Amino acid sequence: MAAGELHGDAGEERTLRSADGVSISAVHVPARESASKSRGMCFIVVHGFTGHWRQERVQRVITRFTAFGAVVALDMRGHGASGGATTVGDEEVLDVAAAVEWARELGYTKVVTVGFSLGGAVVLREAALLADGPARVDAVVSVSAPAFWFYRGTRIMRVAHWMVETAPGRAVMRLRRTRISSQPWQQPYPVQPFEAAAQLAGMPLLVVHGDADHYFPLEHPETIITAATGVASRADLWIEAGMGHAEAAVSESTLDRIAHWALDACSDGQDISTAADQQGSE
Repeated sequence: MAAGELHGDAGEERTLRSADGVSISAVHVPARESASKSRGMCFIVVHGFTGHWRQERVQRVITRFTAFGAVVALDMRGHGASGGATTVGDEEVLDVAAAVEWARELGYTKVVTVGFSLGGAVVLREAALLADGPARVDAVVSVSAPAFWFYRGTRIMRVAHWMVETAPGRAVMRLRRTRISSQPWQQPYPVQPFEAAAQLAGMPLLVVHGDADHYFPLEHPETIITAATGVASRADLWIEAGMGHAEAAVSESTLDRIAHWALDACSDGQDISTAADQQGSE
């Protein structure tokens, strides 16, 4: 890892290195003073497709979570200031693992991944595939995620596949600071998100989805939670009325509820959420 720089209230920026050598832009934002009782908690915030941690909608998530604990946010490969090219959910597990390892190095004892859309698929896969060692997380929150690959059941996902699978589409996405790998997946295909959910033995899982999501209908969260039920130590599904897709649509009240859920899932019977409860009622 390269040395980080402090940027006042923005936190400490750092370039991490994934296990396969890709440079990953990340930021660590400490918890607010009002969240002192939950200083052992760190949320790993993982953006959706075309996102990055400097994006306003991601910054809103980061800011809200610092009322409950610290945050480490990252740009997945091919996005924002990170290197490489996105593999659309395959190798990105290594990017999240690098962020989790940084949080552990910073001394956080409870680490919860919170992913949105593509990030929601990646955090499921990271938790399942890297369950041992320094990249192990304590709980997973998957928001607006697909359950399976190659879904084309909505118009916007048909457009997304054109952007990923064609040279003109990838050229358009480069203008949006998203660099997509031109190499197709090789068979066997990467473990699908719902298959990863079925491997979360002993792991708390929260799945959050809007009933107005125009990317992925409700069969996706229902498939994920069904796969995890009886395997995860707890498997909770929230269908949010009127909510659309991912970071841009999730409300601050839902973000607060997610943070409370994470604190409870990681409490081990200890009261670590008292200060956060007070802050979250603002």
